[in-house]
This record gives sequence, structure tokens and C-alpha cells, in this order.
Amino acid sequence: MQRITAPDGADIVVHSTGTGPGLVVVHGGGVTIAEYRRLAARLADRFTVHLYNRRGRADAAPRREPYTVEQEIDDLGAVLAHTGTRWAVGHSYGAFVVLRAALRLPLERIAVYDAPLRLDGHGMSTAFLDPAEAAVRAGDNARALAIVAAAVNPQSAASRLPLAVRTALTRAFLRTEIGRTMGSLVGMTLAESRQIVAYEGPAEQYAGITAETLLISGAKAAPFFTETNDLLAAVLPRARTLRVPGSPHNGIAVAPPALTIPLAAFFTAPATGELSR
Repeated sequence: MQRITAPDGADIVVHSTGTGPGLVVVHGGGVTIAEYRRLAARLADRFTVHLYNRRGRADAAPRREPYTVEQEIDDLGAVLAHTGTRWAVGHSYGAFVVLRAALRLPLERIAVYDAPLRLDGHGMSTAFLDPAEAAVRAGDNARALAIVAAAVNPQSAASRLPLAVRTALTRAFLRTEIGRTMGSLVGMTLAESRQIVAYEGPAEQYAGITAETLLISGAKAAPFFTETNDLLAAVLPRARTLRVPGSPHNGIAVAPPALTIPLAAFFTAPATGELSR
């Protein structure tokens, strides 16, 4: 564990494991680095994997208000500078952070899993935001989390259940360790979602990314993640896509060989000009 300083003076705690070239993992919304320990362990024989909690979690500093994704990019930049790496992996909102960061930080290779962008009118619906935020204001985090879960996974059978049923199931989920974490962070998750909406626009806004890019989606995740990757691949000069069979939205945390093997191969392959799609 190493404690470093962000550009605004806040502490960032970096947890590193493994040997080999450095690889920074940027976690998704509603979770902490604890969910990525399996991924780190399965890459540790080939990479030094650096994990850090984004602000507002565990050993991390509080967020600055008003919240913007720019503070996430500043923090990631500090981690990259400290570790000396130019490679990053992002999941869900962390994927959004990595893609935005690649527009202004010296990243050479990035891999993103289920990036929740809004591009050219495509992507996750934003209709969930107002009712979920209302539930948080009312102190009903179970209802808010049930609304968010259905928006992220609209293809699942559970998402088609009545909201009252989904909320009751979520109340039970909140008694688990991961449930308590997600419930406590749901307000932050919604603030992050508002940032995604703020950057809604054409895929061409990401055309300036020069890093070699692996755009990953889970075959069991919502189809809009794969659609987003296809839109990005059409404009990024050095990108290719990967759809992981049988993998849900949290598949990167499960870290199956169908994901970790091509992920490791991407980061260890010789540098190329334009990647094949």
C-alpha cells in the first residue's frame, strides 16, 4: 500500500500486487476495489496491478463538490505518474473515466469493459435518473438501487418484475456485504450517471484517443454496451472489440479465462499502428 497525493492535495491510497509492467485498474460505480481482487490475482503473474478506491469510499478522500469526472481524471493522472505506467483498465463508470482520461493523459494502452456512454442517441436510457434520485432523497436506497439495477441490466428477467417486487428483493440484497456497499454508494452512482449524460454526444468526440484500445463487452450484459463499442471502434484509430461469451456486466470482477487471457495478450502484444477490428 502506498499513499500518494492528488493534484488538489488529497490522499490517494494505491494497492499494488504482482510483478511485471504496471497496469492501473479503475473500478466501476457502486463498488470498491474489493470487487477486483480476483482480476488482480489472475493478472499478477504477468503485471503489477495497481488498484485504488475512487473518492468517497473506504480509504479514499471525500469527493469535491460539485462533482465532475475531471477530478477522477486528475486522480488517475496522479496514480499513473506515481506508478510510472501508461496502461489502464476501466469497468463501467471506470471505463468512462479511462476513455475521458485518454483524451488528455499520456495513456498508451487502455482496455474498457461495458463502457456506459451515451453516443449518437444510443446507450443506456436515462429515464431512471429522476425516480432513482427521488428515492435517494426520500431515504429509500433499496428502491433507488432497484431502479438503477434495472436500467443497467434491462435484458434480465428480474428487471421485468414490478418495482415493488424488485425493491423487496433489493432490501434482502442490502443485507449482504456487497449490497451494503452498493446501497451506501447509490447516491454517488447517480451523480456519476449525470456526468455520463453531460458528455452525451457523437462518437467522434473520442476520435482523438491515440492509445491502443480494447473495447470489451459482456455477452450477457445489456446489448447497448456492445453497440457502444461498435460505435467507438468506428472512430478510434487504434481500437478493436471483444465480446466475452457468457459474461455479465460484472464479468470483469469474475475474471473468467475468456476475459483475462485476451486482456493479458492485448497488454503484452507488440505495439502496432492501427489495430484490426
